[in-house]
Amino acid sequence: MSASPTTTVSSPDDPPSPASFTSPDSRFGERGRADEATLAADGLLDPALLSTAEARIRGVLPPTPVLASERLGAALKLESLQATGAYKVRGAFNALAARVGRGDYRPVFAASAGNHGLGVAWAARRLGLAATVVVPADAPATKIAGCRALGATLVQATGGFEACAVVARRLAAAAGGHFLHAFDDAEVIAGQSTVAAELLSLDPDVVVVPVGGGGLLAGMGSLLRRHGIRVVGVQVAGVDSLRRALSGEGAPGSGSPPAATLADGLRVAAPGRLPLRIASAFLDEIVVVSEEEVTAALVGLAVHERIVAEGAGAVAVAALTRVRGNRRVAVVSGGNIDPRVLGNLIVSATSSGARGAL
Repeated sequence: MSASPTTTVSSPDDPPSPASFTSPDSRFGERGRADEATLAADGLLDPALLSTAEARIRGVLPPTPVLASERLGAALKLESLQATGAYKVRGAFNALAARVGRGDYRPVFAASAGNHGLGVAWAARRLGLAATVVVPADAPATKIAGCRALGATLVQATGGFEACAVVARRLAAAAGGHFLHAFDDAEVIAGQSTVAAELLSLDPDVVVVPVGGGGLLAGMGSLLRRHGIRVVGVQVAGVDSLRRALSGEGAPGSGSPPAATLADGLRVAAPGRLPLRIASAFLDEIVVVSEEEVTAALVGLAVHERIVAEGAGAVAVAALTRVRGNRRVAVVSGGNIDPRVLGNLIVSATSSGARGAL
């Protein structure tokens, strides 16, 4: 298969603010009614959506392994070994398969830091759909190459995730296609819940989940909390919009843009409207980790567990020292890191005398 072309576009001069399409207030308008229809009385995602997603994904995406780490005193759910190197393919496949099941074969458009784009490209190829993925100009090269190899058309846009979403929506409207949100979509969230379904047999008492827009947290939490399992979300300092939204520290998307971070997959200005509503119904705790803690966790996983994780994939592990529990599970959400970046981080950590701390 020949690689797809890459196009570079400029984002709109005055794109809508993130809050204009991710506000948590869903009491008004068509989108609010759609949100209500996907939620159960307990405020979590409708169990029927979760069970349907599990049935769709079973047999298509095999369960990812769980590794018990004696060093960390926790089990590691290795979504880094997923088909596309990250959990995002679960939600993308569930949402697109649902649309195809309803007879919708329109081309799909997505905005992504990389992993959602990989998931959309993989799912679209399997389902016979055309896919276009809009990524930031500084998206990791390994994720861009992966999307192109899977046959998606790549568009690079200036700005972060929110600016890419504006471009992707505009392209979808012009082409008569469908925009699939990376985390603010009920069927995407339901697909992510299947990570949790694969953990129930372990009987964990707490599961630690990385958080960007909140789709993974909302999906996993909707299932785990109904089984009495505690859920802890983890965000990176300066990229902790869900924590700020839940604590009332300004409206989602307000304030400074998210900080640059090794955990590029979590770098969004605001949580999704639906994930925020769901999280507010169940979330036990949010831990905020530093950039240095993420780097140390990533290097530690590579050196000790021989696990290749990207920055976002190491975030839950970085929080383990602050999460109590007898049967803890941390989700290693992705492994799509540039090998040169990983090598440089390992060399830097070991040469700076940090070897003993790893």
